[in-house]
Amino acid sequence: MSKSTGSKKKNKTTKQTHNQTTVKGILEITRSGIGYVLIEDKSGDVLVRPGDFNTALNGDIVRVKIVKENLASKRKEGRIVEVVTRKQNEFIGHIQLSTNFAFFVPDTDKPMPDLFIPLDKLMGAKNKDKVVARLVEWGKDDKKPVGEVISVLKAEDENDAAMKEILAEAGFPLSFSDAVMEEALRLPDVISSAEIKKRKDCRDILTFTIDPADAKDFDDAISFRKLKNGNYEIGVHIADVSHYVEPDTALDEEAYKRSTSVYLPDRVNPMLPERISNELCSLRPNEDKCTFSAIFQLTPKGEIKQYWLGKTVIHSKFRFAYEDVQQIIDTKEGKCKDEILILNDIAQQIRKERFKKGAINFSSTEVRFTLDEKGKPIGITVKESKESHQLIEEFMLLANKTVAENVFKIEINNKPIPFPYRIHDQPDEKKLQPFIEYAKRYGHQFNTSTPEKISESFNQMLAAVHGKPEQHVLEQLGIRTMAKAAYATKDIGHYGLAFEHYCHFTSPIRRYPDVLVHRVLESVLAGKPIIDKKMDEKCKQTSERERAAMECERAGNKYKQVEFMKSYVGQDFEGIISGVAGFGFFVETVEHKCEGMVSIISLSDVDEFYLVEGDYSLAGKRSGRKFKMGDKVWIKVISANLDKRQLDYQWINKPITPSVPITQIIEKEVKKETPKKETVKKTTVKSKESVEKAEIKKTVVKKEEKVIAEEVKEQPKDVRTTKVKVVPKEKKVTKVKVNK
Repeated sequence: MSKSTGSKKKNKTTKQTHNQTTVKGILEITRSGIGYVLIEDKSGDVLVRPGDFNTALNGDIVRVKIVKENLASKRKEGRIVEVVTRKQNEFIGHIQLSTNFAFFVPDTDKPMPDLFIPLDKLMGAKNKDKVVARLVEWGKDDKKPVGEVISVLKAEDENDAAMKEILAEAGFPLSFSDAVMEEALRLPDVISSAEIKKRKDCRDILTFTIDPADAKDFDDAISFRKLKNGNYEIGVHIADVSHYVEPDTALDEEAYKRSTSVYLPDRVNPMLPERISNELCSLRPNEDKCTFSAIFQLTPKGEIKQYWLGKTVIHSKFRFAYEDVQQIIDTKEGKCKDEILILNDIAQQIRKERFKKGAINFSSTEVRFTLDEKGKPIGITVKESKESHQLIEEFMLLANKTVAENVFKIEINNKPIPFPYRIHDQPDEKKLQPFIEYAKRYGHQFNTSTPEKISESFNQMLAAVHGKPEQHVLEQLGIRTMAKAAYATKDIGHYGLAFEHYCHFTSPIRRYPDVLVHRVLESVLAGKPIIDKKMDEKCKQTSERERAAMECERAGNKYKQVEFMKSYVGQDFEGIISGVAGFGFFVETVEHKCEGMVSIISLSDVDEFYLVEGDYSLAGKRSGRKFKMGDKVWIKVISANLDKRQLDYQWINKPITPSVPITQIIEKEVKKETPKKETVKKTTVKSKESVEKAEIKKTVVKKEEKVIAEEVKEQPKDVRTTKVKVVPKEKKVTKVKVNK
């Protein structure tokens, strides 16, 4: 009797799945080798043991068959039956060479099998050489995956290997396939007369580009001419990538897979081959180029009287760097000075009007590295947004907004057409409320009755704290209340920019969603809107790749900061507390903007500290000493670990200097001789897990801040200025219905 009861009880909690449900998700492999498939609908992770991976690797999108489920704990166990999408095909590692064969041993903390390398696929690699290898084949019945060496890394070039490893681990290919390169090479250099006849000819209008000094992919240009009625015609001309990259081609498939170019401190990993990005589509001076344009007629006060959208051909007369344009703005002298000064005046008026409507300007800085010939950082510059950047920014925002508004009006059978809108939800109330309580401590009140009132409160606070010590902390915490921007077919508006409708139209060389926007817009203008049933899936893919690219950029910057600070181990620097956790606090140096961690263990001689979450501080139990986010402190650089991309600092009880503006530009040259190192006892955090959690937490926070910053930056690639706007009151939009 008791045996029967026990059996029934067991069946209630543990179920051997007979249907063997199959679900899709992403495989994450732990350092111990156990895998978990993260299900898309967040119904619960599925544990997968190493013997059931079935050729799947970390990060792959897979289908997993659930074979066991505990109904009480909701724990599931399964085995992978299909690899849907391989995240990573290229890996960094070492060659183990034998007489008749070779193996590639990957350098990764996520367990994966070695690759078998045929001797004729070594590309000259020798035993123990560090190489980049590509996974070529791994059938279900194959015990070992087969690979090939695609490049041998020089032992002395650690920087090159580190940057490639960052890209490869994030799933970004390091090279283009032969098929992609062949397609790119077949594209014609000259625009045919027949193609020119299909387009509005703008070649006789003054047109120029404004980009970073080291840019090669010029995907936007501005045209300008004064009209007889006293207004100005200002054209925003964007490289017509969709003219060259057609659907269902190898080029298009590769661009979609990458979805974005990745900008690291010493290189660009492009979305498209250089044949397209730097040659055919780059709006270089003194060359005819195919473009997709938004041409506006504006009054001297920046009011839009009319606009036109369509395909054009342009001929850029000049190529300006931001620094060139800024000098013209400052001195009112230089090439095209009259046109640039008028453009800047109109851009500033548009900008001023945006702020009047509730825009919030969170100041943000970006570090740029001065590198030697081997890619080693010898200086760090902190940049700020200037009027030259804002000039481009405002016209790019205007074009993006106008395109989205036009497509939104189109319906087919009373349904909106699939379109990759750039959306940004309202602030998370759970994140906003603690921030409001914290801001009250500095005397700032927030009215949360409407989105407009929230933005008004933000504006009042930012005006009041400008130049004060608390400015940095309140800005950063304010940014963290914001949602993440993404691509989606459901248009909920863009809260951060205060636009009811918004998309990305202006950077198709480096962003795949812009290519999709161009294709849909072209079909709409032709009166034959395309219906892409996979647009939702494409929005998810491009959003995910964008986040991966931002993580790469952060990792690349962190690597360079750690590499730079290695020369300063043992030296003292003034810094600002940029984050607080139970295991310590993070400090960003004032001089170099290099962030490191002060472990709570290293503070044990001072006091026993505990975390005060609502106060964003660590407080001493006996002394009452506090380390609060935003506080200035002195630190000593204890260690700089390049493998972990981690800086360890030690707090020093030393008087701080008066505050300086955070926008100050600093240029620091490293002395040729390494500074004399002091003998310092190295301190560490409690555990590896603490360090990993700290890095994960900081990654998530920085990523959220950067997504918002990217929204207003648009074209400028060297300055990121964070802006937040509140959605205006709903406007009536006339829908255009198209019946099939």
